[in-house]
Amino acid sequence: MDMQLRGRSALITGGSKGIGFGIARLLAEEGCNVHLVARSAGELEQARADIRGRADVQVDVHPLDLSQRGCAADLVERCGDVDILVNNAGSTPRGTLDEIDDERLRAAFDLKVFGYIDMCRHFFPRMKARRSGVIINILGNGGERLDAGYIAGAACNASLMAFTRALGGTSADVGVRVVGVNPGPVATERLVGLMRKEAGTVFGDADRWEELGRTFPFGRAATVDEIAAMVVLLASDRSSYTTGTIVTIDGGMTNRGSLIAAAPGP
Repeated sequence: MDMQLRGRSALITGGSKGIGFGIARLLAEEGCNVHLVARSAGELEQARADIRGRADVQVDVHPLDLSQRGCAADLVERCGDVDILVNNAGSTPRGTLDEIDDERLRAAFDLKVFGYIDMCRHFFPRMKARRSGVIINILGNGGERLDAGYIAGAACNASLMAFTRALGGTSADVGVRVVGVNPGPVATERLVGLMRKEAGTVFGDADRWEELGRTFPFGRAATVDEIAAMVVLLASDRSSYTTGTIVTIDGGMTNRGSLIAAAPGP
């Protein structure tokens, strides 16, 4: 299906790998010019080369640490007229309140919560002024499936769910849509690495990591492309009546009772 995105532009934070890269790749394949933001210049260059090998679009890279103040203001000056903003940078550590010290908790909030809010604070007015644009916040089902063993994820993602709904609730008045996506466990390099480590402990063989996913819905984690495809749909005019809401993609895990809480989303 043609998403009718050809010629539009998108900025994806955390765009060098994982879900962010998957989103950037699919948007580029739909004809979007993309801006990729991440900390590592080397990984960004690899991502740019990969996308340019798949799609004839412009790919610009911006090596920045979005937990630092001033980065959003810098980005809006470089590429403030993008049609689509995908906030994806940041992850939150597992652990209970006793296990996560103040420094790690604040670092998670600085990058993910305040990072997303700061990007919206700078890009939303530009979209509002021209009465068009889409902001998609990649959150995580940890904000719905509350787990004391993932206290940072619960707090960060629930905060951003509320922020997304509040901003998107009235953004249609100025022609802008703001939505969120809550992935459950996704087979990114990060998750596979964690599962390989656990498989080494449980089975004595890291290569048996896929067996740990048998308790997930459908017996597996989601693929990056399954999350990215939803983001592309939400970014397109085929979702032009969608704003102020959160789409959860976790195989029903959030509403499944006490099946598993060991593999939260981003």
